[in-house]
Amino acid sequence: MLLNHAFGLFTHPDSEWAAIRKEKAPPRRLYVAYVLVLAAIGPFCAYISTAHFGWTVGNERLIKFTEISAMQLSVLTYLAILVGVFALGYAVNWMAKTYGAREEQVPSRGIALASYSCTPLFLAGFALLYPSPWFNVIVFLLAACYGAWLMFDGLPIVMGIPKDQALMYSGALLTVALVIMVSTRVGSVILWNYGFGPVYVNG
Repeated sequence: MLLNHAFGLFTHPDSEWAAIRKEKAPPRRLYVAYVLVLAAIGPFCAYISTAHFGWTVGNERLIKFTEISAMQLSVLTYLAILVGVFALGYAVNWMAKTYGAREEQVPSRGIALASYSCTPLFLAGFALLYPSPWFNVIVFLLAACYGAWLMFDGLPIVMGIPKDQALMYSGALLTVALVIMVSTRVGSVILWNYGFGPVYVNG
């Protein structure tokens, strides 16, 4: 089962990457059975915490989103995650031949590498149930660091490239990931101007 890989990547990542390489799951199956499920954790937890729990910053009053606003933002975040993972997988495929991967390895393994490398970020979504900004920042920063290490560790195994190429390849992919993240932030601001911005409720 694809979800078993989520735990194996934390306990024995090298052997898990080797198993992922042999699996050759089609991108569509990988998306439906893995990404669509795990990517929903963060937006779902964010909806619950922002609409029902609320948060405070310093000595301010409890602040919440309206349920409709929280739902809109959660759905948009979910869609942004799905697009971001796909874009990162596409970048893995697009750059593969440049860094020595064979062409026949490209179509499914790039998406698999991107999807499984994002696993720590998917699971970090549970932290949003405790809506403390500093706690969430620390958890997601640690998850991002581990996800970056997973990508570096998995590149030579999944894509079949020499280890000395993995550092430059992963550096290029992390740059792409940062561009994707900035693009989603800019997209958020644009959508807010079209009526999808957060609506606050003082609790």
